[in-house]
Amino acid sequence: MGMANSVRSVPIPGSDAPGRLAGPQGPGHKLFASETRFVAGAESLAALPPPSLPEVAFVGRSNVGKSSLINSLTRRKSLARTSSTPGRTQQINFFSVAERLMLVDLPGYGFATAAKERVAAWQDLLQRYLKGRVTLRRVCLLVDSRHGIMPLDAEMMKLLDTAGISWQVVLTKVDLINATLRQAHQNAITARLSRHPAAFPSLMFTSSEAADGMVELRDMLASFALLPRE
Repeated sequence: MGMANSVRSVPIPGSDAPGRLAGPQGPGHKLFASETRFVAGAESLAALPPPSLPEVAFVGRSNVGKSSLINSLTRRKSLARTSSTPGRTQQINFFSVAERLMLVDLPGYGFATAAKERVAAWQDLLQRYLKGRVTLRRVCLLVDSRHGIMPLDAEMMKLLDTAGISWQVVLTKVDLINATLRQAHQNAITARLSRHPAAFPSLMFTSSEAADGMVELRDMLASFALLPRE
């Protein structure tokens, strides 16, 4: 292996721009070294911030690690609130990265502890956002690597296909699985993605705790950001 500071010109996993630099000098390094700030938390369509920057949204089962992933990406310990209580994210949260890209933390699905009426309202807001947000460029569907694709994840895949949104599977907590299970997920999920017309054909492996996959994920996200001002 090369030295840690070496830079390789390689395809960025999950991006549409092969051959860009990945690593300390890649597109994601500078972008995520800049300020990331909380913009808004919306519990209704009327409360959504005006569409301006390109947006990449993160969605997944409750407690899959969305908030932890956003904190790891931005190198901020508490930018997005985390909790051991499933269903903590109860609104759509927007974070601006260097005023060039918006990260969107969507409500988790599956184990929310609120009343059924409240859960139904969150799910309605989620669907309306996914189907109608003009600045939404991609959805990262987070899947717990310990369990793989679950029935509720499969339902979300169908919803994303129906909405016509480009989406990509991002496996979380990969530090908690062995190489054999990782390869099994690689094979099974990749084959499954071929049946989904809106899915990006590759998946990403990440760990918020060990920072695995963060360089590649930052580079992929940077491919959607506005170009920096001269």
